[in-house]
Amino acid sequence: MSDGTDTPAGVMRAAAEEQLDVVALTDHDTVSGWSEAEAEASRVGLRFVPGIEISTRSRGLSVHLLAYWPRADDAELLAMMARTRDERVGRAREIVRRVSRDYPITWEAVTAHSESAETLGRPHIADALVAAGVMSNRDAAFTEVLHDGSPYYVPHYAPEALDAVRAVRAGGGVPAFAHPGADGRGRVVPTSEIDAMARAGLVGIEVEHRDHSDGQRERLARIADRLGLVPLGASDYHGAGKLNRLGENLTTPEAFAALEAARA
Repeated sequence: MSDGTDTPAGVMRAAAEEQLDVVALTDHDTVSGWSEAEAEASRVGLRFVPGIEISTRSRGLSVHLLAYWPRADDAELLAMMARTRDERVGRAREIVRRVSRDYPITWEAVTAHSESAETLGRPHIADALVAAGVMSNRDAAFTEVLHDGSPYYVPHYAPEALDAVRAVRAGGGVPAFAHPGADGRGRVVPTSEIDAMARAGLVGIEVEHRDHSDGQRERLARIADRLGLVPLGASDYHGAGKLNRLGENLTTPEAFAALEAARA
C-alpha cells in the first residue's frame, strides 16, 4: 500500500511460493494493508507479522524505522504517519515540477502509477520515468535522477528517529533500524546515533541486507552484540519495484523469538 508493486495478499502468496514461514508486511507510513495480508497469510499457511516502515530523520539523515506489532489504533503513531503522508504529496509535486523541465513526466502519470497506494513518493515518480522510456528501472531512476544529492531533490518532513522509537514502544510495537549500513544510498547514521536509539528503546537492527557490504555487516553485527540488539535479516522486497527477492536475507528463528519476546 506504499511503494511495492504487489498487493498485500500478493506478497503473502509470493512468500508462500518461496517456502517462507514468517513474513512481515512493512509498508511506508500506513497500516492499511494488514487485514488483506493477514487473511491471505492464514489461507496459505504463513505466520503474519504486522509492521510499518516509518520515515524518520536523525541529524538530517534519513532513518527508516521498522515497527513490528504496533497497535493499529495508536493515536500518536497514526497522527505521525498521516502527517508524513500528507507532506509527501506536496514534496512529490515539486519534484515532478523540477524533473519535468528535463524529462517527459507529468503529475497525472505519477498518480496513475501510485494506483491504490496510500503513501505517494519518489518510487512512483521513478515508475513514471520508466514508463516514459527514459529510465530502465527504478534503481536507475534513483541513481540518475532521484537521489538525495540530485538537483531535483526536495526535502520532506519526517519525525525525529528518537521520538519515533519512543512512540513505537508506547504504541505497543517493537522498533528496529532498517538497512542502517546502506552507504550506497548516501551517508549512514553514525554509531553514536544508533547508541542513542538503543537507549530510547530500539530492539532490533538489520544486519543481513542486500545493500550492506561485508564490512557493514561485520560492523553492524558488532554493534548489535555490544548493545544487545536483535540482529535481523530482511529482503526489503518491493515486487517488481526493486531487484530484491523474497527470502534473499533471512532472520534466524532465534532472532525472531527474541524480537517477539520484546513485545509490550
